[in-house]
Amino acid sequence: MTESLLLATLLLFGADATDRQVVIAVVGAPGNDEYGEQFAEWASRWQSAATSAKADFKSIGTAELQDISDRETLQRQLEQIEVESSEPVWLVLIGHGTFDGKVAKFNLRGADVTANELADWLKRFQRPVAVINCASSSGPFVTALAGDGRVVLSATKSGFEQNFARFGDYISQTIADASFDLDKDEQTSLLEAFIAAAKGVEEFYESEGRLATEHALLEDNGDGRGTPADWFRGVRAIKAAKDGAVDGQLANRVCLQRSEQENNLSEELRHERDELVAKIESLRNRKGNMSADAYYLDLETLMVALAKLYASADVSVRIGTESNP
Repeated sequence: MTESLLLATLLLFGADATDRQVVIAVVGAPGNDEYGEQFAEWASRWQSAATSAKADFKSIGTAELQDISDRETLQRQLEQIEVESSEPVWLVLIGHGTFDGKVAKFNLRGADVTANELADWLKRFQRPVAVINCASSSGPFVTALAGDGRVVLSATKSGFEQNFARFGDYISQTIADASFDLDKDEQTSLLEAFIAAAKGVEEFYESEGRLATEHALLEDNGDGRGTPADWFRGVRAIKAAKDGAVDGQLANRVCLQRSEQENNLSEELRHERDELVAKIESLRNRKGNMSADAYYLDLETLMVALAKLYASADVSVRIGTESNP
């Protein structure tokens, strides 16, 4: 089924009442007990966040190793998830990674999984997918996994940042923390959690007086390049690639724990809202090339449409736009 046909089907019939987000936390080979304890704690935080969000939670690598390897278990788990849905699949990789200059791997107990292998396993999904790779040497996963409807986070900007990565500690805390809601829409998006986690990592190295050996990236526009957290002011990108491409818009719409108001929106209205917000962001990016009158006229039209949408849903929410457009 094509993406457009899938969307039309969802809008016509609505999402299944039992349709839910899926969170898979994969804990890799720890190497020693100290790392193992940290990884288990990070995975536990994701489980708590998923439970609170009423998402289906699955863990790999936390129980005693059986006859089936963790690599095969991960592949089977992904095969069992519904291909088509409006709800995202969250894949969280917690552990260590390696890179030999050509191939990036996430280290599992037993055989590892490469970035390209994981990309093949995810091809079947016609639903939103968020991959959070918290491992060292995870940068190449950004390029390998990028695609439409995908948000990919990596703890490092390249495969050559090979030291132990602490990003997983911070993102496991920020993903469910309402205090990191930058745009005040009463929920913490994956973008907001990413920005806060990257800041936490930066402050750790500064406080320790150490040279930072990890620099997280976020990719959600499909170009596979990724964007660091310091390119954002609030939830808006203040820098762009040479071709003008920016990341962050999709990631700011992906929330594990949604607000009550967000849950009250139907799938159809949520889709319409996202389109309007995207148009507002696009308009803002073109502000410098427009007359003030034309800009504010177009902005008013979009804002009124957005207000009417929320009124039709009989909910009162903050739309997450800045006070100074």
